[in-house]
Amino acid sequence: MHWLNWVIVVGYLTYISVDGIRRSRGTAKLEGYFLGNRSLPWWVVGLSVMATQLSAITMIGTTGQGATDGMRFVQFYFGLPVALVILGVTLVPFLHGAKVYTAYEFLERRFDARTRSLTSLLFLLSRGLSCGTIIAAPAVVFSSIFGLPIPYAVALIGVPTVIYTMIGGVQAVAWTDVKQMVLVLTAIVSVIVVLLVRIPVHPDDALRIAGAVGRLQVFDFSFTVTKQYTFWSGIIGGTFLMLSYFGTDQSQVQRYLTAKSVDEARSSHLISAYWKIPLQAMVLLVGVLVFVFYVFTAPPLYYNPAQAAHVRSANPAAYAALSQRYDAALAHRAAAARVLARAPRAADASARQALRDGEREVGAVRADAMAATTTNGKPAADVNYIIPHFVLTELPIGLTGIFIAAVIAAAMSAVAGELASLSSTTVIDLYRRWVKPEADDAHYLKVSRAATGAWGLFACLVATFAANLGSLIEVVNRFGSYFYGSILGVFLLAMIPRTRGSGAFYGLLAGMAAVGVVNFGAPSVAFLWYNVIGAVTVVTVGMLFGRSPRETIA
Repeated sequence: MHWLNWVIVVGYLTYISVDGIRRSRGTAKLEGYFLGNRSLPWWVVGLSVMATQLSAITMIGTTGQGATDGMRFVQFYFGLPVALVILGVTLVPFLHGAKVYTAYEFLERRFDARTRSLTSLLFLLSRGLSCGTIIAAPAVVFSSIFGLPIPYAVALIGVPTVIYTMIGGVQAVAWTDVKQMVLVLTAIVSVIVVLLVRIPVHPDDALRIAGAVGRLQVFDFSFTVTKQYTFWSGIIGGTFLMLSYFGTDQSQVQRYLTAKSVDEARSSHLISAYWKIPLQAMVLLVGVLVFVFYVFTAPPLYYNPAQAAHVRSANPAAYAALSQRYDAALAHRAAAARVLARAPRAADASARQALRDGEREVGAVRADAMAATTTNGKPAADVNYIIPHFVLTELPIGLTGIFIAAVIAAAMSAVAGELASLSSTTVIDLYRRWVKPEADDAHYLKVSRAATGAWGLFACLVATFAANLGSLIEVVNRFGSYFYGSILGVFLLAMIPRTRGSGAFYGLLAGMAAVGVVNFGAPSVAFLWYNVIGAVTVVTVGMLFGRSPRETIA
């Protein structure tokens, strides 16, 4: 990589780390460390929430998803505006007004200590796994750049983030997120401009090529629980997922608890409601344009250089045969694309079919190539290496450094927010509740910083294997969907009069069991529906076995 790119990356890392530590002022008390003294303006909170969601997984996994699968993934977010409107009139004002540190404190007030503890434990497990997956995304980039094993690449991004989060708390996280967001948007727009300039056909024809092979299909109205991304899974399953994520996940709740008032907390949520779907569509479009670029510029057989080296050394003859087939398939597809770009729109049916045939031919060779190298006994996937390869080989000098810095920025934003929420839940809901109920803020701050470091280590361990589990954007949401529906169900029960702690506790266990049964017994069910299954099971069991005519909402 050119020295100018290194200057940009190292300079940005240094600046953001120093600034994060500088923001540690005012964190000598627990409320300052965990909630920024509840003094942050709405736009800072809103951009911080957006930065947490726009992680390195988005920059790498979502763009890779767009390159391989097109725009269909945007349906995943269709339930987001619905969820945020509901939360704006229910949980946001309630939790902000309750002056709690975590969302799970409320559950003890409403139900009992065991329901609070079990819910917080499930959150810690799900968020710890997700945090590791987020670290894995930039680790993929560093692995490609340096040729380092994934564990060393994980350490490069994980260690500095853990350090400034341990020192600065949520205030450092939130203000740093604002800068990260600006850099990430700059990088995304710049890459789109470069792609439009480099693709050797008119932008309109580039989109026609993408559309001919299904990359521009957004809506799928088929109602089936086995299809991953449809309009209905997004609206129904996505709404349940977003209700749980934004309403009960401490990584998000902690953000709006830092706002000055309930109205400012609501306003911060509206940023996501209005801008999340267009932003995700733009990120997916980057992937689609990368696909079109590689229609005309021959891509590698393996985007992951480690996979290529393994197959080449293990079976040179097989690698040579695959490469020969791949070159022929790429030439066929490129020729068909050029014909389609020149064909009049009214008579391009045969050209579209020829391009689809060429794309299937390329896909078949790629499938054989992936089958030649396995991960955990399954065909390997290199979707997470598509964008790193493009960035390192095709972007102009300087912009490569900006994009890599943006990936680091996105990772640091998301990871820092996750670590802050993991630390606050560990200390407030477990340590202070069960281990040491009476202590001064100085003691709890020491434990909080230790918890941040411990969770950072756990996340780094998860990241070492998450990079090879397929599309990272799917992996992180699959992890969350195992837990989110059941956690949401407990909070829904809390708003139903005369439900009891026993119903909430056993309902939560039943919800997790139901999701487990579906996951292992019916693996074809799309993971977005896990959120519906978990929430409905918890509410049903809680209503049947936990009602009391004498109890009302506290």
